[in-house]
Amino acid sequence: MQTRFAPLSEQDMTPEQKRVAHAVASGPRGGLRGPFHALLRSPELADRVRHLGDFVRFESTFPAPLRELAILLVARFWSAHYEWNAHRKHAVAAGLDPAIPAAIETGRRPAALSPDETIVYDLVSELLADKDISDATYEAAMNRFGERAIVELICTAGYYGFVSLVLNAARTPVPEGGTGLPPLPPR
Repeated sequence: MQTRFAPLSEQDMTPEQKRVAHAVASGPRGGLRGPFHALLRSPELADRVRHLGDFVRFESTFPAPLRELAILLVARFWSAHYEWNAHRKHAVAAGLDPAIPAAIETGRRPAALSPDETIVYDLVSELLADKDISDATYEAAMNRFGERAIVELICTAGYYGFVSLVLNAARTPVPEGGTGLPPLPPR
């Protein structure tokens, strides 16, 4: 499948697109990739997404392995191949046991989750499947992480849901060396 929003060359960009592209590339992402090739078609939107994404990914109070676990759950839920490939690598590099993404990839609950991973897994999974969080899961998250972290976790899931939809609709190809996701088994 061919991408619907090919990368824009600098000479084809408006001054505002150039400004935003430079801000994305010179920020913590270190380059212009993923959803930003599509989002640059609306540079004001792309710039706002950049700011939110910078916070969610690089400034959140959640430790990187737990944040990446949440991102993987969202990427798998939306079958976002690009997002899955990028964040599977980030998750393992951040210290998440490789068995966790391997289980999530096939639609299974990982067998060995730490107590913190269990809370994140349950909260994000419930939010995606049930569009709500059970009282028991909410209480466990509140007792362990507190309100701020719960809000940041919910917003991480929402942000990466947004990103997954953009990537899927844009048909953003998986980078060289990446693989597709297998179909999920029926629920």
